[in-house]
Amino acid sequence: MASQKAYPRSVMKRIVKAHSDRALSKNVDVLIYLDYALFLQELLRESAIQAQAQLAADGPSTSTKNKKPSIAARDVRKVAKVRRVAYITVNFAS
Repeated sequence: MASQKAYPRSVMKRIVKAHSDRALSKNVDVLIYLDYALFLQELLRESAIQAQAQLAADGPSTSTKNKKPSIAARDVRKVAKVRRVAYITVNFAS
């Protein structure tokens, strides 16, 4: 079973070649992709640090307007059970 490619190598090489005036090495697309992946990892790390700093600066929030409702698996099961009972009741009454 073939694994899914992260990016099309030929397209990446054509784009880089079109924007560069230099000769490209054989694996330049791999190096560019790895540099991009490291950049995204660093961006995520920095944003997490900034979010924690912002949360610490704001302090704990006691208001409920900013809280998002959480949905657990048991809530989904309850809704599915209620819908199933309602469906059976409607079909039984018909």
